[in-house]
Amino acid sequence: MDSLGEFLALQASFEHLAQTQNNKKAQVLADALDAANAKFLANDRSPARKVGQIDNRGSHFYLAMYWAQSLADQTSDTEISAKFAPIAKAMLENEAKINQELIAAQGKAQDVGGYFYPNSEKSYDAMRPSATLNAIVDRI
Repeated sequence: MDSLGEFLALQASFEHLAQTQNNKKAQVLADALDAANAKFLANDRSPARKVGQIDNRGSHFYLAMYWAQSLADQTSDTEISAKFAPIAKAMLENEAKINQELIAAQGKAQDVGGYFYPNSEKSYDAMRPSATLNAIVDRI
């Protein structure tokens, strides 16, 4: 499933929040997400259809990495830039390893404890198969 629509809607939501609440940080998030969405599209990071290629988890990783890079590079809010600079650097430095971990999780049945009432812990583990990415994200 492609999440591009959600990525674009999230950017518009941040922008709306910025405009209606005069929230400057929300505008920084919106502008950086807009740049990340553009880079996501330019680099064609949408999920592929075959096992062994980028899937939904991988496309979300790329959006997160591009967004972190945009947040780190922006100059409107130095606090946000300082917070995301090491995150963006770690994601970029570990891109190949993260991709390898995400792709290695493909093609196997995932036990999430049930369809209608999944187990939260099992679902969490199934959706976070990259220990490297998890460690980076958990620092935020």
